[in-house]
Amino acid sequence: MGIREPLAQIAAECSLPKALEAMGERWAFLILRAAFNGLKHFEEIQSNLGIARNILANRLGRLVDVGILSREPCPEDRRKIEYRLTDKGADLLPTMIALRQWGEKWETGTPSNPVLVDQRDQMPIGPIRVYSHDLRPLKWGDLCFVYREEMDAKAAE
Repeated sequence: MGIREPLAQIAAECSLPKALEAMGERWAFLILRAAFNGLKHFEEIQSNLGIARNILANRLGRLVDVGILSREPCPEDRRKIEYRLTDKGADLLPTMIALRQWGEKWETGTPSNPVLVDQRDQMPIGPIRVYSHDLRPLKWGDLCFVYREEMDAKAAE
């Protein structure tokens, strides 16, 4: 089976369309970047991004609805609202970094500023990679699709 199966069946079982439905638009990624940079309040996000208020309100609501951000009263002033990353949102960090690195390589051709560094030693992070189960770095040519049932059958042998 594997890659020989019709691609339509592989596509039907792929979670990428659902992920794109939740995140697949420019403002959502920029709002998420703002959240990773510690911005929590509507006004500071709006000011930082220069996004129209109605678009920001719509995108924040969508990110809350899909569980990427939570909407909570501000501890200092319960009349104010904070938008915070959920665990689901925080799990998008590797995706955000991979897109940033891809943009540096293929779109701008220059490193982004500010530089993303390891907080411990202030050194730049390495490239996002895909690794095998035994932590070997993999490239596109090293990969293929296999149905879960085939993996389970092989593991049971």
